[in-house]
Amino acid sequence: MKTICIIGGGIIGLCTAYYAARQGHRIILLEKGSPQHDCCSLGNAGMIVPSHVVPLAAPGMIGLGMRMMFNAESPFAIKPRASLELFDWALKFCRHCTEEHVAKSAPVIRDLSLASRICFEELSAIPGGDFGLVKKGLLMLCREESTLHAEQHTVDLAKSLGIPSQMLSAKQTAELDPNITMDIAGSAYFPLDCHLDPSRFFEAIMGQLRAMQCEIHFHTQATGWSIESNRIAAVATNRGDFAADEYVIAGGSWSGQLARELKISLPMQAGKGYSMTLKQPAQLPELCAILTEARVAVTPMGSSLRFAGTMEIAGLDESVDRDRVSGIIKSIPGFYPAFRPEQFKMEPVWSGLRPCSPDGLPYIGRFSRYDNLSTASGHAMMGLSLAPITGKLMADVLSNRPPSINLDALKPDRF
Repeated sequence: MKTICIIGGGIIGLCTAYYAARQGHRIILLEKGSPQHDCCSLGNAGMIVPSHVVPLAAPGMIGLGMRMMFNAESPFAIKPRASLELFDWALKFCRHCTEEHVAKSAPVIRDLSLASRICFEELSAIPGGDFGLVKKGLLMLCREESTLHAEQHTVDLAKSLGIPSQMLSAKQTAELDPNITMDIAGSAYFPLDCHLDPSRFFEAIMGQLRAMQCEIHFHTQATGWSIESNRIAAVATNRGDFAADEYVIAGGSWSGQLARELKISLPMQAGKGYSMTLKQPAQLPELCAILTEARVAVTPMGSSLRFAGTMEIAGLDESVDRDRVSGIIKSIPGFYPAFRPEQFKMEPVWSGLRPCSPDGLPYIGRFSRYDNLSTASGHAMMGLSLAPITGKLMADVLSNRPPSINLDALKPDRF
């Protein structure tokens, strides 16, 4: 049995702690926030998406970003700032926006996603594991025929990778989800996709950690490291030093900072997203959906309905840009005519920072510089979706077992 110190109490850190504890290790979990800390995982769209096999770095993303750059309400933005890290990240991102990169990465993302979906099903069967898992699929709703035509490529790619998918007409889409009125040309349907309530999932995993007597420290921020030769001896925090056999950096968008203090390069940019949750929506769909042209995710969570969107590269800034939020709200009635912008006026806006690697793939595994330091981060918009399999793979790494999925493409030293 090892003592494993995990820095970061988001859903990636929690799942790593859970699976490592299941393998018999003693867990120390350090989280800089409170027990109710609003980590990036809690306000997201709550989607489990085997359909999403294309990494963030893909052909067309540079052109899309340039077209949206100067629209204050667009779903994508890079806030200009004098930053060598941003410049370096952007260069690496551009180099990976190729068909070759997608062809290499898509099977890796598929394997992670399908394995993670199985983990979600297993976790939902554990006593106390009811987190509202709904296995009805996802709809990519398209208003324009041109967008519908482009989605055919996504469907074809998914099929080539063994992921069930199909194109639906507007009528077929309405028959599949009759509880909501849609103004669309059609949709792409991915039946393996699921959705859940992120807060309930978070609490379910936290409950399991408490039951396994894991040591959890809130309001505990890592401030430095003690190093002996090529090993980490302890992590210094505002509440004292913590010694362990293994250390895992799972700090989300702050992981790059933690690694930098150890003279390790972990290219990362924070991609800010926003969400709003209507407690009494005008209509409630049964399936989760993405409003394709608007790049807005829509997820039913019990009797509530969550809308989430934007990718704003603006550094470690969690402030709310009202223009971006307005862009989300204005786009919704175009797809769902029963909704009006005024219905969102009294709803609070949540913001969170997604950790984005330059190639759109997560960092999972050990650093070569230190014998007992690993990371699990860089999942971008797939953090919740890939959390269980990430935790399971990390538990294998920490136990010196061969991981069930090859991690070569996900090595944290790849840049």
